[in-house]
Amino acid sequence: MSSEAQITSTSGPDKKTVRRSTREEFTNLPNLLTLMRIALIPPVMILMVEGTPKSGFYAAILCSIAAITDWLDGWLARRRGLESLVGKLLDPLADKLLVMAILVMATQLGRIPGWFAVLLLAREITITGLRALAAQEGLTVSVIEAGKWKTALQLTGIIGLLVYYTYAIPFGFGTYDVNFGALGIGLLALAMIFSVVSAISYFVSFMGAIAETKDLD
Repeated sequence: MSSEAQITSTSGPDKKTVRRSTREEFTNLPNLLTLMRIALIPPVMILMVEGTPKSGFYAAILCSIAAITDWLDGWLARRRGLESLVGKLLDPLADKLLVMAILVMATQLGRIPGWFAVLLLAREITITGLRALAAQEGLTVSVIEAGKWKTALQLTGIIGLLVYYTYAIPFGFGTYDVNFGALGIGLLALAMIFSVVSAISYFVSFMGAIAETKDLD
C-alpha cells in the first residue's frame, strides 16, 4: 500500500483550459449527476428517521446509487472532455455533504458515538481545506492508495449503518446472522485508520510542494 500523496502543478504550457459559461457547466451531464447526488440526501435522511428495516434497505440503495454516480460523473467528464471548475467544486462537495449528513443522522439515532463521527468529519473538512489551499497555490492533490481504501471502506461502512439490522445471510452450507450495524462501525473504524494515514501524507506532500515552489521563486 502506497501512502505517498502526489501534488502537482496545474500551471504550465501543457495545461489547456476550455472556456464555458457557468450555465453550460452546470447543465452538462457529469455535473447534473453530481447535483442528483446532492438531491438524494433528503430522501436518505427521511428513510433513516423512519428507522424500519425496509426504509434502511431503501436508504442503502439510494446511497449505492449516489456512489455509482460519483464514479460515473468523473468518468464521463474525462471521456467527453467535460471537466470544469464547477465540477471540481461540486463533486467533492456532494460527497462531503452526503457523508456528513448520514454520519450526523446516525449519531442522532444512536447508531454511532458522537466522537466517532466528529473524527471522521474532521478529516474530511481538513482534506477539503487542504485541497482548496493547494488549488490557490496552483497545485492539485492526487488521490493516493490510502485515500482510495478509506473511500471504499467508508462507503461500505455507511451502507452497513443504513441497513443496520441483523439479517440471516446464507453462505456456503449454512446461514449466519450478520449485524450490519456492527459491521458498519467496524468498517468505519478501519476507514478512520486509512483516513489518518492519507491525511498525514497529504499534509506532508503539500508542505513539500509549497517549499519547492518557494525555492523556485
